Amino acid sequence: MGHSHDHGGHSHGEENLSDRQLIFAVAINVLLTVAQIIGGILSGSLALIADALHNFSDAASLGLAWFARRIGRRPADKLMTFGYAQGEVVAALINLTTLLIIGFYLLVEAINRFADPQPVEGWTVIGVAGIALVIDLVTAFITHRGASDSINMKAAFLHNVSDAMASVGVIAAGVLILLYDFYLADLIITVVIAGYVIWQGLSLMPRTVRLLMGAVPDEVEFDQIVHALQEHDGIAGVHHVHVWNLGEHHRALEVHLTPSTSSLQAFERLKQPIRDMLLEKFGIAHATLEACLATECDDQLIPTHPPASDPDH
Repeated sequence: MGHSHDHGGHSHGEENLSDRQLIFAVAINVLLTVAQIIGGILSGSLALIADALHNFSDAASLGLAWFARRIGRRPADKLMTFGYAQGEVVAALINLTTLLIIGFYLLVEAINRFADPQPVEGWTVIGVAGIALVIDLVTAFITHRGASDSINMKAAFLHNVSDAMASVGVIAAGVLILLYDFYLADLIITVVIAGYVIWQGLSLMPRTVRLLMGAVPDEVEFDQIVHALQEHDGIAGVHHVHVWNLGEHHRALEVHLTPSTSSLQAFERLKQPIRDMLLEKFGIAHATLEACLATECDDQLIPTHPPASDPDH
């Protein structure tokens, strides 16, 4: 019994957010980065430069997201038989690695500045950070259109909202400098921005690596899938279960099933109901089901996941 294998396509969120809007968001963030770096150098504000690098990571993230979306739309071919959707995950790994490098760089620079504080021009800090706040809010509005159905766009949206909050912090630092000559406020805000950038990178990295390694999707419970297959009418045994993600939105499964009746004809009749169950309960749209007659099965399942205390885990 045949079934469709759709490895490509894009979500409604991606349709709502056009490539042109995404490129515009990249462009204004690049211009903002340049303005903030110039403003940071002229004013002596490390917090402005920190916010500039954070905004640059946003521009790079959105640029990679745009590029990955274009690549991801390419249909499957002889070179990439599952399609190119995994390119989005590769882009996420590059973004996160860059984010961590920027975060640690800012942290080191802030520590060095604590040892040798520099005067900061408060009005320049406030003016440039005010422009940054407006652009961050505009970018957040643009990315919000694609955030409903795409985790990458949702991450970009939250990233831009956090940038707006960082700009508010930089403005606050400028006010403290103007009112009280409290130059350490600039360094404190820098440390806060760097800490947030590092936390964001470290929190998202494990999921990205798991996706690249073909791990079971976070939302899917392996044992529940096995149990559902074992309890399905006409199935006597379940072996060699593999579950993984095809890109961000599509899940795939491969499994050997022993039918209750040792008949390939009976097994063919079971395939479509099983695929329907997998799609309805677990969102698995691509399922490869192989008949395993009792005489040729070895009853092997994937080993139990070792506990965290296991030194070899």
